[in-house]
Amino acid sequence: MKTAELIGDWTRPADTFPDDGKRLLIYVVYDRRGEVGDFVAYALEHMRAFCDTIVVVSNGPLTAHGRERLEGLGDMVLERPNEGYDIWGYKHGLDVMADRLDEFDELLLVNDTWFGPIRPFTPLFERMNAHPLHFWGMTDHLRVEPHPFTHDGYLPYHLQSYWVAVRRRMFQSPEWTAYWRDLPRMTSYSDAVTLHEGVFTEHFTQQGFSGEVAFPTLTDKIENHAVLYAEQLIDAGCPTLKRRPFFQWPVFLDRVAVVGKWTLEAVERNGYPVEMILDDLARNVEPRVLNADAALLRALSPTDDGYDPAAPLRTAVFAHIFYVEMTEEIVRRAGYLPGQPDLIVTTPDADRARAIEEIIAQLGFAGRTEVRVVASNNGRDQAAFLIGCRDILLSDAYDLIVKIHSKKTPQDGANVGRHFRRQQFENLLAGPHEAANIVALFQQRPGLGLAFPPTIHLGHPTMGHGWWDNRPGVEKLCRELGIRVPLDEVSPLAPFGSMFFARPQALRLLVEREWSYDDFGGAEAYVDGGLAHVLERMPVYAAGELGFHVMTIATPQYLAKSYTALDYNLDQMSATMPEDTQHQIEFLRRAGYIGWGRLRDFVDMWVRLHRPGAAERVDRVFARTEDARGRLWRARQRLLRR
Repeated sequence: MKTAELIGDWTRPADTFPDDGKRLLIYVVYDRRGEVGDFVAYALEHMRAFCDTIVVVSNGPLTAHGRERLEGLGDMVLERPNEGYDIWGYKHGLDVMADRLDEFDELLLVNDTWFGPIRPFTPLFERMNAHPLHFWGMTDHLRVEPHPFTHDGYLPYHLQSYWVAVRRRMFQSPEWTAYWRDLPRMTSYSDAVTLHEGVFTEHFTQQGFSGEVAFPTLTDKIENHAVLYAEQLIDAGCPTLKRRPFFQWPVFLDRVAVVGKWTLEAVERNGYPVEMILDDLARNVEPRVLNADAALLRALSPTDDGYDPAAPLRTAVFAHIFYVEMTEEIVRRAGYLPGQPDLIVTTPDADRARAIEEIIAQLGFAGRTEVRVVASNNGRDQAAFLIGCRDILLSDAYDLIVKIHSKKTPQDGANVGRHFRRQQFENLLAGPHEAANIVALFQQRPGLGLAFPPTIHLGHPTMGHGWWDNRPGVEKLCRELGIRVPLDEVSPLAPFGSMFFARPQALRLLVEREWSYDDFGGAEAYVDGGLAHVLERMPVYAAGELGFHVMTIATPQYLAKSYTALDYNLDQMSATMPEDTQHQIEFLRRAGYIGWGRLRDFVDMWVRLHRPGAAERVDRVFARTEDARGRLWRARQRLLRR
């Protein structure tokens, strides 16, 4: 154990945990919706065997359902404003229980920033119960110099505050009382670390109290091993898995070679329900961050599909066909799905409908078919799906749907349009094995809401610009639909092209709303910022609000084209900057938008990097200069007209 790093110059008498000892748990939760995640219930249910009294403190108001659920898990449920982070939540619980603390031999201060138990609690408590000490923690954090938040001095070695146990001799001491009485206010995460987590261990060891860490740092090369060595900690027997590895900045995790998929595989090997993790993360993490951190991209095997024919899913293909000449390809690809899927076609007029019906009859599609003429082509495939097929989508007739349409994208040029169509069709419905592979994902993952191809980039400038002018519309629609999933910062994780596999339940928030064709507008409204393009970016957020996660899917053939292009492009972009990708991105973020290479663009960039306080003055100078240039240009034009 790391006791040598925790013990001060002198020590006080310390006790083991008695065989008949009593333990108090103060467990702090926060949920932006006021609900209680399944992972919280799972943790509390498993901690009950080791805790005589459980006090749950909610930082923020609870819904009636959330409170009812917690009351069934704890002995006391407290609600307080979301102020002071989990530390002031601990203080609130301590204040409420102050008159009863003497009943207990050990106090546990724990928050909800972890999943578990991944490994059993019993070996942990048996081991730590036998050690004479004053306090102990689950994991630790190495000393860092200079201090990462203050950039001065050092961040002390410390036990991480998400799980700290304190024995009677310490929590009955005047030093303990004074610490919590004088606890400073905390208004930022930096405050929480610098004013409590980073100083708690050193403060009490300097007072002569001794402590231990249950799972010490595995290497002196990694400061925060609870986040960066999560897989190795699980293998070492640690019951807790921090949530942070799945919402940490992916660029940083890439630099330190942390692969979240390996961690999830370790979780699954130990029998913890991974779906519970993904349910929480889907609701609370930017989808593109989660997709990268957890490596939720599946390469589709052309041979081994894992599909279970004994557990078929009721499946329907919804195809909006404007270009009748694409009907044969769409019908052929729909037939790749296992079983006998139904085919529901929408089209904007009766002439197209008759031609489509004839083609389907000639091809002899095995499943049930229906061709619907929609009332308007406003909104194109989006409106045809959400309005023209709303009755089916709300009927609970299907377990799985596939949304496709006759995509040509003629405005983008022949090569670009052809690639976009192939990128969609050949990743979604490449062949029988690949299609069965995707259905198998939905069989195996009850929390999987959508699956669709990765972001299109060959021939399209989507990288870094995927929102275009659509983010304000998405923000507005999220507010109206009650969607609180964090929006992606740079580009949304979205089924660009509006083709995907989905569970109908995952789309419920979009389908239940009664849209009209007038909402979409005519052809002139089919632009960025219009409703159709806004809705193209909505499904992942709508699914996440209901706890459904998403995956991106691609064939090895497509990945061979996509990865090599991205690899080369990133190499070219990195060539003009020093160090690794993380430092390059951080530099560019500080520099801000570079613009088109005008003198003003470079001056603005230099000021942002080196004299950020002068930015407003520089803007005023350029504004006056541009105004003077404008006056000179107008005067010159007047002279030329004479």
